[in-house]
Amino acid sequence: MISHLNADLHSHSTVSDGTLTPEALAARAKANGVELWALTDHDEIGGQARAAAAAQALGMDYLTGVEISVTFLHQTVHIVGLGFDADNAALVNGLRQTRGGREQRAREMAAGLAKVGIQGAFEGALKYAGNRDLISRTHFARFLVESGVCRETYEVFRKYLTEGKPGFVEHRWASLKDAVTWITQAGGLAVIAHPARYKFSANEEFALFTEFKGYGGRGVEVVTGSHTPAEYISYADAAREFGLAASRGSDFHSPDESHTEIGTLPSLPGQLTPVWDLLAERIQTASHPSLGAAPSAIP
Repeated sequence: MISHLNADLHSHSTVSDGTLTPEALAARAKANGVELWALTDHDEIGGQARAAAAAQALGMDYLTGVEISVTFLHQTVHIVGLGFDADNAALVNGLRQTRGGREQRAREMAAGLAKVGIQGAFEGALKYAGNRDLISRTHFARFLVESGVCRETYEVFRKYLTEGKPGFVEHRWASLKDAVTWITQAGGLAVIAHPARYKFSANEEFALFTEFKGYGGRGVEVVTGSHTPAEYISYADAAREFGLAASRGSDFHSPDESHTEIGTLPSLPGQLTPVWDLLAERIQTASHPSLGAAPSAIP
């Protein structure tokens, strides 16, 4: 059990809504002392080969990764997948279906913003996204900052892009069962991302953890960029209560936007099983890369 390993298993590149390429992100992670890295773009694994190759070139260990958008109790929840076979057909097809509704949702968001006087938001957001299949609220936020509507992206979310605001449009994502199944059947390990961010009651959160584990989920992010030190302790307790392994990841998106720099999180609290212990055979080292290889079962 190596709880002090500098593992950053949650980060985003230009393949989804980050601002650095997979190669630049790998270099930043390495420069900040990351020993084990995973690129976890939203609903997309198109950057995995590039990320793995960049990590290998830098001598940094790597795990395949993705962050899947899920609808649970009418809220969007994110499930991180780690250590899966990136060529698994069911996973690839499931992610394609999940991405499919993004453009229509984005056009509805732009229409809502136009009603309050913000014109050209779809085209402006698309300039940042590049790919209509991956357009997201983050791309709208960057456009509104560029346009001078708001000073920072978090202000955009608060004023325009959360429930009840003019640019918010709910999207029906994958089910929790589907996301966990895609990951586990591809040989990976499913992790609840940043649980403190969700606005669940205690009973609703209990239902999330219970159903997640029932479907085969194995981990939870304990130390992550949006958690406070008190929440590290709270979700360490939850990991022990539900028998889940603990993960660690900055959720880094951009040098200019992210509050937590990649590779700078504190260590996991003690008495937890790190997810990388369960994924030891899936880790791609610089000398033994295996991006497409079908892995053996997780113990």
